[in-house]
Amino acid sequence: MDWNAVRRELDEHGYALVDRFLTSSQCSQMGALYSDEQRFRKTISLEQHRFGAGEYKYFSYPLPPLVEALRERVYAPLAAIANGWAVELGLATDFPSQHREFIDACRRQGQSRPTPLLLHYITGGFNCLHQDVYGSVAFPLQVACLLSAPERDFTGGEFLLMEQRPRAQSRAEAITLRRGEAIIFPNQLRPVQGKRGVYRAQMRHGVSRIRSGERLTLGIIFHDAE
Repeated sequence: MDWNAVRRELDEHGYALVDRFLTSSQCSQMGALYSDEQRFRKTISLEQHRFGAGEYKYFSYPLPPLVEALRERVYAPLAAIANGWAVELGLATDFPSQHREFIDACRRQGQSRPTPLLLHYITGGFNCLHQDVYGSVAFPLQVACLLSAPERDFTGGEFLLMEQRPRAQSRAEAITLRRGEAIIFPNQLRPVQGKRGVYRAQMRHGVSRIRSGERLTLGIIFHDAE
């Protein structure tokens, strides 16, 4: 992965796309886990909580080896980006370079439940705009990788990203992902260079309505939950 390009895209657009983040066989491997209830600690119904229509399942520890490896390997270069953002935003935050150290920081604050998840939508499903913050310790970037094939397995279901800058109208993007492609995006804040300096832009994400079929996504969140 070209992490300099990732940083440029995050700074310019508020997200970065990574082609071939997972292979086709890895997408199938991940998708097949959805029916194995022993892999998960909790299932959330979007309708029940008025978050949308569909459901998602949080993995339990130990995480599947592929998910654990992705979480650890992607964290380190993202931590360097996150620390750069913290300086720009004037935040007294210093993320450690190793994910294990960051998880230790989560646990010291009582956050010990894993947050990587699989999200599942069928026809009519959608996810309202939201932020994924589960406690006082939160990592500012996360990853979503599409496991299903657009136009073959489902139609619709674009990834939605909403940016709200101070004293400005909201800016929205609808991003069509390919199978195995990942999007790296902020889960709460990002710095935006303006005429008077750096602004704090509030970020929210979601999924547009599934017009037909079935959509599965792997979500990698780097902090654990309370």
